[in-house]
Amino acid sequence: MRVMFQQELGELQERLVEVSELVTEAISKATNAFSESNVALAEEVIESDIRIDERALSLDELAIQILARQQPVARDLRIAVSALRISSSLERMGDMAEHIAQLTRYRFPEKVIAKGLRGTFRKMGELDVEVAETLTKLLKTQNLKHADKIRDLDDDIDDLHLSVFDKVLGETWGGTPVDTVDATLASRYHERFADHAVNIAKKVKYLTTGEWASDGTGPVEVQN
Repeated sequence: MRVMFQQELGELQERLVEVSELVTEAISKATNAFSESNVALAEEVIESDIRIDERALSLDELAIQILARQQPVARDLRIAVSALRISSSLERMGDMAEHIAQLTRYRFPEKVIAKGLRGTFRKMGELDVEVAETLTKLLKTQNLKHADKIRDLDDDIDDLHLSVFDKVLGETWGGTPVDTVDATLASRYHERFADHAVNIAKKVKYLTTGEWASDGTGPVEVQN
């Protein structure tokens, strides 16, 4: 029974990695579609979101079964509970990628972002993809150096997010009201994507060490 239990816990980790890989693929396609105004690629992201949802739901069902059947304690309990919470954050990351793709579809054949901000959003997209790739490595290895990298990448994305608001609220901004709304929404989606990854990184740190994040914030949930 113990061997089977450990196999089930191992399957939880494998499924988390699988969902993370799907999220990485989604954000990569979404950011490319966004910068290139590629509606076909955007449609792929939108249609594939259901796969992320289904994989996350299947993972949740396995975690709940483990909790019900095995009644784990100590670290094993942390693994099962953390898997449920990480699954939720991964699902929301997929949603953020879908939202970025939807903006691309709404504005096609025009580009979503006004010319003066396209370089900023291109960089935000690159950083989000790097966040997703690093998160997959973290879930595969539990090597906390990857958690630290995600935090640093998130800081860079936050800086870019603030620069977008500075731009659209500045006196020299010449964009239309639609341009302003699109830039604000897109920036928020990119920033929230990374925030969810930071939350997952904190949960992995807790899973590995049994302690909340050393910055004192703990694994605070991002709700949207």
